[in-house]
Amino acid sequence: MFDAFAKAVAEADAKGAYLTDAKLDALSSLVADGNKRLDTVNRITSNSSEIVASAARELFAEQPALIAPGGNAYTSRRMAACLRDMEIILRYVTYAVFAGDASVLNDRCLNGLRETYLALGTPGSSVSVGVQKMKAAAISLANDPNGVTRGDCSSLMSEVGSYFDLAANAVG
Repeated sequence: MFDAFAKAVAEADAKGAYLTDAKLDALSSLVADGNKRLDTVNRITSNSSEIVASAARELFAEQPALIAPGGNAYTSRRMAACLRDMEIILRYVTYAVFAGDASVLNDRCLNGLRETYLALGTPGSSVSVGVQKMKAAAISLANDPNGVTRGDCSSLMSEVGSYFDLAANAVG
């Protein structure tokens, strides 16, 4: 697992080269936007239960067979497992946002998750839809300009979205 800085150094070291101007500019931008990044992580973390619950409600409204008898989220135990998994994915997305790099998300959360879901008979496409619903809720909350560091957050929101997309594609 690398953060953006460790990854840049490891890549340059593997080539036996100095950090390029472009890489230094990208890291400088990461530092300059640090408060926005922290505000985003804090917003998502502070509202994680709401994000997961909202996404689950929408998912189950669209796919009621999941919570019907015989569905993958039928019974309170299975529902709790579903919500737990959504919470874990959301937590690792916040780690990736904080680090500015997806490796922690890939290495610690997504690696092997699709295979696990296949083995358990969990519909990966439904999990993917749930992740996309969390993405919409998280970006909506994180992109609210009230009470956070001012400035253009479009590239940061795009980055946040890319981590959710990565998770959705990994399970779907």
